[in-house]
Amino acid sequence: MNKAIFLDRDGVLNHEIYDYITRVEDFKILDYQIPVLKRFFDEGYLLIVITNQGGIALKRYTEQELAIMHQMLRNAFVAKGADIAGFYYCPHHPTVGGECKCRKPKSGMLLDAIDMYEIDPALSVMIGDKPRDVEAANGAGVKGILIEPDEQINYEQVKEVLRRESLV
Repeated sequence: MNKAIFLDRDGVLNHEIYDYITRVEDFKILDYQIPVLKRFFDEGYLLIVITNQGGIALKRYTEQELAIMHQMLRNAFVAKGADIAGFYYCPHHPTVGGECKCRKPKSGMLLDAIDMYEIDPALSVMIGDKPRDVEAANGAGVKGILIEPDEQINYEQVKEVLRRESLV
């Protein structure tokens, strides 16, 4: 079984603007997150992005524009010797088409990634900047870490959470 660091996107890997990032030119990668995540990558953790992208359902931006942003993120990691194994996003919004199984705080995206990459949830963690990220993680049996938007990920804090026996 594999182990993973699941990552929310906005506010964790790129600058949080408290609205939908609708234009590629507004997508600002938090480069200071890459070295700490590269340490986990070097330790054999898969890096997997789990992100709500309801702006697609609201027609604020397209899946093609989202793909460009995700390629920019992957390129930044590859340039520093790490890689992002996968990007999971929920294109739905509750005001357009109702409920879905993937939108955080539901755990659908994590469960899909766990299945796809044969991940052991007990050896994995989800880092997010909103309580719904931790809730989605816990629903999939993954430990969650809540950080402030744009806060630098603390390697030692993540290792401490990974050592815990329980989700809390």
